[in-house]
Amino acid sequence: QSKLKESLDEVVESCVNRVGVDVNLASEELLKYVSGLNRLIAANIVNYRNQHGAFPSREALLKVPGLGEKKYQLCAGFLRIPEGQNPLDNSSVHPERYELVKKMATELKTTLNELIGNSVLIRSIDQKKFISDDVGLPTIEDILQELEKPGRDPRAEFKYARFDEKVMEIKDLKEGMILEGTVTNVTNFGAFVDIGVHQDGLVHISELANRFVDDPKKVVKVGQVVKVKVIKVDVELKRISLSMKLGEGPSEPKGARSVKTAKAPDSKDLAKKFSQTKENEKQKLKTYKPKFNIRQIMK
Repeated sequence: QSKLKESLDEVVESCVNRVGVDVNLASEELLKYVSGLNRLIAANIVNYRNQHGAFPSREALLKVPGLGEKKYQLCAGFLRIPEGQNPLDNSSVHPERYELVKKMATELKTTLNELIGNSVLIRSIDQKKFISDDVGLPTIEDILQELEKPGRDPRAEFKYARFDEKVMEIKDLKEGMILEGTVTNVTNFGAFVDIGVHQDGLVHISELANRFVDDPKKVVKVGQVVKVKVIKVDVELKRISLSMKLGEGPSEPKGARSVKTAKAPDSKDLAKKFSQTKENEKQKLKTYKPKFNIRQIMK
């Protein structure tokens, strides 16, 4: 369990420092994962915020007990203040680079507020002019990228299934129902989908698509939101069979030739055609005249 907790802490810390946190809303539990902070300082930040109100700027964090200059340098870039006194406080640009950004704005004869988020102005900046012994080109590129989309969340949009409010338990399921669910597991024989009834349903490999599927992992993945149709329910055994084939019929693979289904001929038509054929053969025999003389052959 200690190793599991250690791994979990590492993942949370990595996520927090990559996304950043709103210092005026974050809890003590979340703040302790920010680079340079610990549980004690996180508690001090929350207490100071409760006593003095929201932080107006990153610089105001230096008033928090236990948060000295060194720790401030480590944590400042990850603590965001969306409606602070300085617009850069809502970005991942570190305070020690604020002067550099101000110089960029002055170069373009504009203000910070007008520069931030303005792609045209930002892309017109001559990056080489601002390279120095302390700041290299990669750092400048990172700063400009952040200025273009300040406070952006690097995480992809989280999608979740919208469960049917009328379907709460397995007994509420009816064959033919179309529901939304989330893929919870993918196996060699199909995929399990959570449809909100406390029991995952199975979409067999043959029901994943209107085409041949050799590997379910090529069609679905864990966490994917899918629409499924209920095809069978066994309440006693708690088994739910689902299908992702929502169309009316199977679709043909690309490049496949279409096959027309021939209609079986009627038996009366067959008898009539056979009779006509037989009569035609008799007529041919009656009118047939051989080109050779049989008597000459006998000689």
